[in-house]
Order: sequence, then structure tokens, then C-alpha cells
Amino acid sequence: MNANHNQTTALLGWSLQAIEAIDKMGRPYVVVGPPEFQSFADKNDILFVPWQFNVPIEQSFELYEKLKELNVKLTVPIYEETVEWAGMMNSLLLENPKLFNKSLLLRDKGLMKRRAHLAGLRVGIFEEAYSKEDIARFFKRINQALVKLDDDQLEPIHVKPFDKAGTVGHRMIREEKDIEEIDDEEFPLLMESHLEGQEFSCEAFIHNGKVKFLNITEYVKLGHSNFVPASPTLEKWRPQIREEIEKLVNAFEVNHGIIHPEFFITPTGEIFFGEVANRIPGGHIFEHIERAYGFSAYQGQILCCDPDTTEEELNAFFPEEVVSAKGHSGNLMVYPKVKAISRLNIPSELKEHPYFVKHNMFIPASSKVAERVGFGNHYGSINFFGEDAHEMRKLLEEFEKHNFYL
Repeated sequence: MNANHNQTTALLGWSLQAIEAIDKMGRPYVVVGPPEFQSFADKNDILFVPWQFNVPIEQSFELYEKLKELNVKLTVPIYEETVEWAGMMNSLLLENPKLFNKSLLLRDKGLMKRRAHLAGLRVGIFEEAYSKEDIARFFKRINQALVKLDDDQLEPIHVKPFDKAGTVGHRMIREEKDIEEIDDEEFPLLMESHLEGQEFSCEAFIHNGKVKFLNITEYVKLGHSNFVPASPTLEKWRPQIREEIEKLVNAFEVNHGIIHPEFFITPTGEIFFGEVANRIPGGHIFEHIERAYGFSAYQGQILCCDPDTTEEELNAFFPEEVVSAKGHSGNLMVYPKVKAISRLNIPSELKEHPYFVKHNMFIPASSKVAERVGFGNHYGSINFFGEDAHEMRKLLEEFEKHNFYL
């Protein structure tokens, strides 16, 4: 092990996969997470600092002191709410105040769009909204600009919170009456024009400002299904996609770690930037990468976050993109279409399909289905693995229509 790796790495947020990954690397680590994980950490000899990430960032010096005592040299963000905390801790630990400001840029959807726009990436039209009147005005102006007449189908717009992960709080406005459903406490919101095209995400592992490994994840249905690596029809645009990623890395001055941007691509290969995150992606994407390529993306993130990781270590760790994948790894996240669950309904053709790997659907303790918040609370997922991207897409589309919960 590199002698510089003897100092402690702090994982901010709770993820068993990330804990197991760093444990296997033989590096000293500490987990900073919600207090309710303390007893599990104690039972399993995990060095643990209880911390609530919803307290004001002004309390960061208290956490910094605790981490300094534990010889922490670096923090790694696990989920969205820990990104600015990692920025603050790393700016103090590495004595680089700019790191905190960069992390704020990656937490604010309005700021990140402006920065991407300034860097020459294609973005839709966007503005901040502080009231329903702002949304009505924006919606009207977009449709005026597109010369939509009274009997035309109106062009939708999207509104979303500045700092939530994934689709939490995301609404599509198709007509003026949709605006009335927004509660006053949801403001401020980001408004943006609707982008047509195939949506996909990238997982770029970056070290010293250079992209060391670029995965492209194909979305079959946003928040429901995806697979890795992407199909040949999307992968053919990899050189252009990589160019956009490099623009993004330079624009946001990302030197170390991972970024998880989402893009739209038109049939002619025009790429539009959606948004970017600086943490582990949702949708089980890291697990797909491991199944397809055979390396732990969690370990890849830790290696890339560490400025002391050597080029030799990185070259030995990351395989060749696309060609070294053993097949396509996909999954379908299952949401009940009923209000109360009585039983599971798993068709025999699912289990008999050669691409079926496993599922973790379950009958919950309470039969009442929890209210949906974004795409955060699916009731289990189904994993697939196989050689043909076309077959993978077809499977995910077909089973998405099936009612697994009755």
C-alpha cells in the first residue's frame, strides 16, 4: 500500500457497500453518519462519528475537530446531502477554501446550469421561480417563443428544487392549472424548458483533472430502469460525450472524485446538459459497473478522491471502457401500482429468462403503500445480466408494465 494511504479516510453518509469496499482496501477509515447507525457500527467494529447533516454548515468546525483528532486526511461524500459537508471538510483538511465553494456549485441546480452554459455546454432555457406568478410567466414566454397558438399543444416546462437528489420535488407543467398544485413552501424552484431526446447519465472517475474511466448508463425509463454499459446506438456517441464531460470537468474545476451528470442526446448527436451530481449515483449504477466490469466503483471513487493515488495504481485498477465489459447489467426498480399490498405476483417467464439474476421484492410489514417521494422508495428491484443490449432494453420495457404487487 502507498505510504500516503496510512492516514484515515472519512466516508460521509451511511452505505454498507462503500464501507465494505474501503474495508477490503485495507485503508484506515471512519464513517460519519446519522446517530441511529451507532449500535450497528459498534457491533461490527466500525469506527463511527455520529453526525446530523441537516444542521447548519456553520457547525462544520465541530466536525472538523473530531476528524482531525482521528488523523483524517480526506472525506468522501456518499449521498447528495453530504456533498457540501465533504467540500467544507476537505477545504479545511487540505487547506483549500475553494473546495467548499465548488461543492456548493454542485448542489445548486441553477448555479450549475449557469456554469455549464458559460463553459459552452448546450442547456435548455432556465430561470429561478420565487412564486407561482414567476412560473406562469415563464411557461407563457416559452410557448410564445415557440409560436404556440391557442389550439396548439403547449410545450411543457419542468420545475424542481435547487438542491434535491434525483426527481424529488420535480414537476412537469403542461398547462396553467398544474401550477396551482405547487405549495408556497416549495419555493424557490428552478424552471427549465423541456428537452427532447434520449436521456442518459455518465459516471466519470476523475484524478488530477483527468477522466480515468467513463461509464455511460442507458436510461430505459427515468427512475425505473437502466443498464450498463449503454447500447451500441448510444455508445457510438462516446467521443462526443467524452468531450462534453471534459468541458464539464474543466468548467467545474473538478480535480478529484466522481461526477454523475445527466444528459439528453438528439438522434443527430446534439448533446444537452441536464444536471450534475458529485456523489454516488442512484439506480444501483455502481452495482451494475461492478457486475459488468468486475471492479468496485466504490473503491474507484475512494482512489480518485485521494490526491495521493498514483497513476500506476489507477492504471492497474480501471479496465478498458466498453470492450472489457463481460455483458450488460440492468435493473428494474419496482413501484407498487396499488394502494395496499396483499401478495407478490412474480411471473414464471421472469425467473426462466436467461438474463434474470435475482430480485429483492418483499411483502412489507405494513400493507399500506408509502407515498412516493421522487423515485426514492421503490419496493425492491430486479437484476438482469446478458450479452445483448437490445434484449436487455426489451426486457426492462416489458416487465415495467407488469404488476408485481397485487
